[in-house]
Amino acid sequence: MGELRVRVTQDSASRWRRRGGEYATLREALEVAEPGDTLTLRAGTFREAVLVDKPVTLVAEQGPGSVRISPPESAVRGGTALTVTAAATVRDLVVEGSDRSAPAVLLAGADGAVLADCRVETSSSVGVELADGARAQLVNCVVENPSGLGVRLRARARAELLDCEVAASGQSGVAVLAGSRLRAERVKVRRAGGAGILLADPGTLAELTGCEVSEVRGSGVQAEAQAVGRLTDCTVHRVSGNGLSLDTGAELELSSCRVHEVPENAADLRGAAKLTLRQVTVHGFGRGALSIWDGGTKVLAEGCRFHSAQGDYPALWVSDGAALELADCALDDLPDALFVLDQGSSAAVRDCSFTGIRSSAVSVSGGASADLSGCRIQGAGTGLWFRDHGSGGLLTDCEIADVATGVIVTKGADPVLRECTVRGAAEAGVYVSAQGRGEFDTVRVSQGGGFGFHVIDGCRTKLVRCRAERNARAGFEFSEPGPVAEGCTSDDAAPLPALPAVPALVPAAAPPPAAPVPAVRTTVPALPAAAVIGPIPDCRPADVALAELDSLVGLATVKQEVRTLIDLISVGRARQRAGLKAPSPRRHLVFTGAPGTGKTTVARLYGEILASLGVLQRGHLVEVARLDLVGEHIGSTAIRTAAAFDRARGGVLFIDEAYALAPEDGGRDFGREAIDTLVKLMEDHRDEVVVIVAGYTVEMERFLAANPGLSSRFSRTVTFPDYSADELLDIARAQAAEHEYRLADATESALLTHFAAIDRSTGFGNGRTARQVFETMVERHASRVAHLPSPTTEDLQLLVPADLPGA
Repeated sequence: MGELRVRVTQDSASRWRRRGGEYATLREALEVAEPGDTLTLRAGTFREAVLVDKPVTLVAEQGPGSVRISPPESAVRGGTALTVTAAATVRDLVVEGSDRSAPAVLLAGADGAVLADCRVETSSSVGVELADGARAQLVNCVVENPSGLGVRLRARARAELLDCEVAASGQSGVAVLAGSRLRAERVKVRRAGGAGILLADPGTLAELTGCEVSEVRGSGVQAEAQAVGRLTDCTVHRVSGNGLSLDTGAELELSSCRVHEVPENAADLRGAAKLTLRQVTVHGFGRGALSIWDGGTKVLAEGCRFHSAQGDYPALWVSDGAALELADCALDDLPDALFVLDQGSSAAVRDCSFTGIRSSAVSVSGGASADLSGCRIQGAGTGLWFRDHGSGGLLTDCEIADVATGVIVTKGADPVLRECTVRGAAEAGVYVSAQGRGEFDTVRVSQGGGFGFHVIDGCRTKLVRCRAERNARAGFEFSEPGPVAEGCTSDDAAPLPALPAVPALVPAAAPPPAAPVPAVRTTVPALPAAAVIGPIPDCRPADVALAELDSLVGLATVKQEVRTLIDLISVGRARQRAGLKAPSPRRHLVFTGAPGTGKTTVARLYGEILASLGVLQRGHLVEVARLDLVGEHIGSTAIRTAAAFDRARGGVLFIDEAYALAPEDGGRDFGREAIDTLVKLMEDHRDEVVVIVAGYTVEMERFLAANPGLSSRFSRTVTFPDYSADELLDIARAQAAEHEYRLADATESALLTHFAAIDRSTGFGNGRTARQVFETMVERHASRVAHLPSPTTEDLQLLVPADLPGA
């Protein structure tokens, strides 16, 4: 009798059955086993092909690796080493196959087989295959098949792989095909001869979490023919081809993934494929980070980082009608960052940063378009280059700093730039040539090493409200007539000369009638008007405005707060010039305190100081209250608020008694609409207007709570204390000196007593009260002196105690 090597244990729930037993072969044991039985295999090698067609459990007695299924080649021709067609569980086995025309393990049951802690070491067509419609789970399994595929899912199969490893495969590591579904967690695929993960055919879906693909001789993940893949917290690296390859309508979505050490493209897309990247890091790529081709092909990237290219190719390449959308992404340490080519190709880029770009940050050509908003380009050869006819786009609220050339427009390209800044360009800030056009609206160029705006070849470029300052050669240089400039200013522009008076024409006597002369039509080409650049409006130096601030009576804490803000801005600009990161203090302020404490005066000086430092364009003050912002019907409030904000562009919008926009019993009060509109405008145009809201302390706390985003827009609150009696006396002295009056010593003493006794409840006006007292004294002085027969100069100037109110 042969050695008894398999013990069959009956299911404890089955009471009325034959007893279990021990058998020499797996075939014999499986013949007598019934559903629910456990087959325990003693250590050793079973030289037989195994068919499990009952829902039983096979387990190695001494744990993983102690039992091998290794049938002789003659026993498996045309078959497999292990076939499971039922909802069976197989644990701890090593399966060896040698038929290169069949899989080593075939899972063909629709009820869900389980392979746990198994190892497949084979030279077969497939290591583990799920047949059509099969269901299976692989847990902590290892597959090595240097001759073929690692794991393959055929039509409509469903598989779950947990903590598995496809350690080697001659072809793709995992192939999900023909409408099958895969869920994989913590799976490693390495040393594959083809794609690490292959997805193909309509209806195919793979969901991978915490997986790793590495050391493959092909693409890390290859998706084609409308297959869909979703990867979360996965890594693709050290592959010989592309990190991700998508074609013919395939879709991949990656979240919190990493793609790196890829000699080709980190992602290559064609044929209307779609790729979505969220919080993905891409680096160490040899060609491009994203290479996007063909109409209908699209990529959306949010919160991603693309950096450290290893080759000399553009990191993001969009061509042949493809589309790219970037949001909150960072691109750094790249030869070129974004190239958009060919008619129909487009890129929409929002709130992204480009740093350390060795050549062009953004290049647009061949009729493509690129729209950028809220982007920052720092450290590049060329910030933006629009190369040829039909190429363009819309750029809004973008900043370009420390580049060789800020913006280049050539050969008929026609972009639109609005509310953008170019700072520290080594050459021109904006350069237009060779029939380039472009519209530049409220674009500011400063601190450049060449011209601010350099337009040659008579290009019909339009510049509106542009500003150039502190550029080494000149603010604006137009070599020929052609550019149109409206409301543009430069710090090197001379004031416009007055036009000479034109003498009135005196009509001559009418000539005698003459014979009719045939009409001759003469066409004279209209010459373009010469672009006129005005000087930047005069603005007092910052130290002069600060000196006036210091001269104000009292307000010691207020002066310190303003000086701190000014110091932050000044040092920040110095750090930027030195190539260091600069603090970005919010410049919007809350002024709290009673009326008459100097809030409006300080706001005016604050705007003037910011303008002198180049932070604001004009520094003017626009003062409004609830009446100016709130309308009588729905929608009119937003219009009024936007209009007031627009008037303040380049300066300070001062909203007095701002708490009136959020009354305690407001209900559906339209003041809330003004607040909501203001919050959005402050965000959309954060560098154009400084907003200062003012009012009583407690009421302003209620105002700031009226909108969730309101308080975060303001950097700090500056409190204006009431004036003391001594400070009110100083104000009265200043008023007297300004109007050429003089206070007698007794008058000053009486005034101090008057101010100390004054009622400081509701209605107390602080500095306004001091001025009103002075005006009353001037009136009483006039009534008194008017009755003097011959008043002297001293009589006309001296204010005495009798001139005080109530004296």
